[in-house]
Amino acid sequence: MSNTPIDMGRRRFLTTTTAVVGGLGLAATSVPFIRSWNPSAKAKAAGAPVEIDISKLEDGQLIRVEWRGKPVWVVRRTTQTLQQLKQVESQLRDPFSEEPQQPDYAANEERSIRPEIFIAVGICTHLGCSPTYLHDAFNEQVEGVASGFFCPCHGSKFDMAGRVFESVPAPLNLVVPPHYFVNNTTVIIGLDHGEVVA
Repeated sequence: MSNTPIDMGRRRFLTTTTAVVGGLGLAATSVPFIRSWNPSAKAKAAGAPVEIDISKLEDGQLIRVEWRGKPVWVVRRTTQTLQQLKQVESQLRDPFSEEPQQPDYAANEERSIRPEIFIAVGICTHLGCSPTYLHDAFNEQVEGVASGFFCPCHGSKFDMAGRVFESVPAPLNLVVPPHYFVNNTTVIIGLDHGEVVA
């Protein structure tokens, strides 16, 4: 056993120094770890709302944009197309949009805010394929109906309001994303009117 006296001052200094260095090391490793919990700029952009200029959208024309990594369709429907919506109701699985595949403000016959503009996520509700827009050739799929969406993967059919026909694999209408019109020529996809991006 050693009879050397213990230097309490030195012991306190070493203990304090070790605690300070350990605390700094913990803080230095914690900051990047905590930062990694935040979504990346790419992830934030993927979920960001999309602004679309529809001023040049012609009757019957469909434009595609990407929102949250999914194709979104914006279609300008003609008066004739809107009149056909009522005529096909008896052939549809959910003609009155009772399933929550759209915001409340689009739970109507047209499934839209403005009847002439239809906005939908362009993904079939069966297995996720992207249906084809048949502007003037849909009557090959459904007799007497000029326009609609046909999924080539398994044969699902949707009318010009994205409502699914009966006796096809898709169980639900196409999804209508949240959206609102800033003015007559600009629509925001991904937000309801008045909603603020965090």
